[in-house]
Amino acid sequence: MQAAELPKLADCAVVPLDLWKTKSGLEVLRELVAGRLPPPPMAGLIGFNLIEVDEGVAVFAGTPGFQHYNPAGAVHGGYAAALLDSCMTCSIQTTLPAGTGVTTLEYKINLVRAMTKDTGPVRAEGKMIHPGKRTATAEGRIIDSQGRLLAHGTTTCFVFPL
Repeated sequence: MQAAELPKLADCAVVPLDLWKTKSGLEVLRELVAGRLPPPPMAGLIGFNLIEVDEGVAVFAGTPGFQHYNPAGAVHGGYAAALLDSCMTCSIQTTLPAGTGVTTLEYKINLVRAMTKDTGPVRAEGKMIHPGKRTATAEGRIIDSQGRLLAHGTTTCFVFPL
C-alpha cells in the first residue's frame, strides 16, 4: 500500500480544459500522479489520492476515518462509492485521446465488508472493461492492506468530444 500525503482542500484545483484538449487522458493523469498538477477538490474533501495509472488502469488510495462515519458508527457507503466512481472513470480516461472527455452515466457498487476508522489504508483499483466510441465500461475493487475485498462495482461512462 503506498502512503501518500493527502491533499488539503486549499491546495486543490481543476485541470484546465485546454490541457485536456492537448494531452491524452493518460498524460494528464500521469501529471496528477507525479504531483505536477494539483489534485481535484473531491480528493481534498474526502481524503484520497490518485497514486497509479497505466493504459486502462487507475488506482486511488485513502484511509477511511471517523470523519467518514454515518450515524450507525461505520464509514458511510458514499466513501466507497466515491473511490469506486473515481478509479473506474479514470481507468477509462487513461485510454482516451486528447480532446476527449468522460463522465459517469451509471454505476453499481457492492459493499462486501464494513469499513471503520480502524480499517487502515485502502486501495481502489479500476480497470476498463470495454472501450466504446460513445460509452465505455469499467470495473473496480476496494481492498485493504491485507488484500481483503471491501467493495466492488461496475460503471458505464459517456465518452464525448471536448
